[in-house]
Amino acid sequence: MAPGDDHIFGPDACVDLCSAVSDMSMLLTRGYPLHGTLKLVGDRYDLTDRQRLAVRRCSCSDAQRQSRQLRRVDAKALKGECLIIDGFNLLITVEAALSGAAVFIGRDGCYRDLSGIHGSYRRVTETPQAFAIIADYLKAAGVGYVKWLFDRPVSNSGKLKVMVTGLAEANGWPWEVQVVDNPDNELIAADDIVSTSDSDVIDRCAQWFNLCEEVVNICKQSDGSGAFVVDLSRRFDDC
Repeated sequence: MAPGDDHIFGPDACVDLCSAVSDMSMLLTRGYPLHGTLKLVGDRYDLTDRQRLAVRRCSCSDAQRQSRQLRRVDAKALKGECLIIDGFNLLITVEAALSGAAVFIGRDGCYRDLSGIHGSYRRVTETPQAFAIIADYLKAAGVGYVKWLFDRPVSNSGKLKVMVTGLAEANGWPWEVQVVDNPDNELIAADDIVSTSDSDVIDRCAQWFNLCEEVVNICKQSDGSGAFVVDLSRRFDDC
């Protein structure tokens, strides 16, 4: 957890954060530009940079929310099917949850963290546990085949591929691991179900599954001191 996150994302702060997400989503619905809207709302509630990033990642227009929900599938749809996973998108959020960092629930129901790989990925203590939890969930859901996509431009993606392939072979997981130039393009073009919380992808893919929600909730249940989940979607049903 970043220093101060327990305060700026604590219960008292979330009153304004939920209002900020609601206001920003309303303005996006009316066609206001993203960056100008974020500044307007951030200044209105006197938000820090990290709070503004959380509000941005949790907001979406009404049209985006409806479209995303229409193409979202439930766990029953996974049985016997191929699932294509946006590798870094899922892994980094699950690692964050296991380390106690803040993970946010957005208006579209997606779970997102504030981490960024910034062109480089480094394995952390939580990495093997993250893959084990993900594997257990996918097995229980009856997924037939899993294809992981990792970004080639991110340094150490090749080493991660070797590690994940080794884990899959050792445990008999039906996984394929690919390092590709642009996972987003492949996820958007895929006929199979995809797993991601990337807004651009879920706005354009054929069908998606909210795997991150399922896995982060398992992290939270398995260790009460683990996942710090901040729900910024709570006001929307009342708006």
